[in-house]
Amino acid sequence: MNRTALQRTTTGWTPLAVLAMAQFLVVLSTSIVNVALPQIRAGLDLSDTGQAWTVNAYVLVFGALLLPGGRAGDMYGLRRVFLLGISLFALSSLGAALAPNAIVLIICRALQGIGAALLAPTALALVLTLYPAGKRRGTALGVWGAVSGAGGAAGVLLSGVLTSLYGWRAVFVVMVPLALAVLVATWLLVGADRPRGGSLDAPGAVTVTVGLVALTYGLSGFWPLAVIGLALLGLFVVLQRRAADPLLPGRMTVVAVPNVLMALLGAVWLGLFYFLPLYQQRTLGYTPLEAGLTQLPLALMITLASWVTGRISGRSVLPAGLLILAAGLAWLSRTPADGSFLLDLLGPTLLIGIGLGVAFVRLTAMSAEGVPAADSGLAGGLVNATRQIGGAIGLSFLVLFPSYGGAFLACAAITLLISVLSLRKA
Repeated sequence: MNRTALQRTTTGWTPLAVLAMAQFLVVLSTSIVNVALPQIRAGLDLSDTGQAWTVNAYVLVFGALLLPGGRAGDMYGLRRVFLLGISLFALSSLGAALAPNAIVLIICRALQGIGAALLAPTALALVLTLYPAGKRRGTALGVWGAVSGAGGAAGVLLSGVLTSLYGWRAVFVVMVPLALAVLVATWLLVGADRPRGGSLDAPGAVTVTVGLVALTYGLSGFWPLAVIGLALLGLFVVLQRRAADPLLPGRMTVVAVPNVLMALLGAVWLGLFYFLPLYQQRTLGYTPLEAGLTQLPLALMITLASWVTGRISGRSVLPAGLLILAAGLAWLSRTPADGSFLLDLLGPTLLIGIGLGVAFVRLTAMSAEGVPAADSGLAGGLVNATRQIGGAIGLSFLVLFPSYGGAFLACAAITLLISVLSLRKA
């Protein structure tokens, strides 16, 4: 496939800033809702189930549709599918802000997930296409990792501020103008690419999507559903071997190892951002806003480490970063009830920020090595999907630990495993 129409935009970094903002919105929309949940529950009279689905409707749909979303970009045009995704994201964010009841809110959150599943893999694929392998790609992925890392902490902080000042609807309103700005800027600054053409593997798309939703939701306690999900994913594998133009072709095995490592990192990533606010608020007595503010050093360190990692090379960088991450998680696992910010939070989270920044950028780069241009959208969808699904599966395992400290220590052990496996890859 020829994507030469995009090359005219590679002389500067403005397109990267636009696409990075789209990735920031995807990460932000995952975390910004969590702090606002009590106000949303009171405002719309949500049940426990409705409250859970306010989060799950987005996360499940997003994670399950990443592979079809990325493949659609390869077939129908990366920019075209990206623009469709960001448009749907903006409209569904507005719908969520105006939602009169729980049902409308949950539907809009699911639509947000669909939009994110279209824009996230195609945005990454556009970055990989605009900035070819070498120093420029390293810098681009460094920026990509920086905004991805900062988005999680920014969501917690913004949610605390916005809900305190303007109410829960503000957490959705704020995403509308940002998404529209990305839409217009992409239309003006990113050239159209030539789609590969063909038709999407419908049986493969259906089985992998429903299978991933069933597996992820089943792991939260509905185990028969998890078994059904595994069976559907097994059927997906069989269908891929027989399909003339499969959703996940065999040539993608070239990035199998990086995606397995990214799935393990997803478990660590989601586990950290799930248990850290709980430890801060339930054990240390922090308010939601205080929890967000005290996570700013972590976000800043992820940002700095990601940027620096994109500018350096060497096989030892990833294992070293993972060892630093494991050390920070082991330090954090002390979780004293009377812990101080400087000793028990700031110190370990600075190490964690370094490790996460290094690991995310390096594994994202590895997940695109050896992938032909015609599969760049699929590569973007695959690495995002493995992180999401790995995170969901990992969290279902981590919540079995009886203490926050045990969960953080398990994350440290998973990180050491990633380090060992990364040495074999190198």
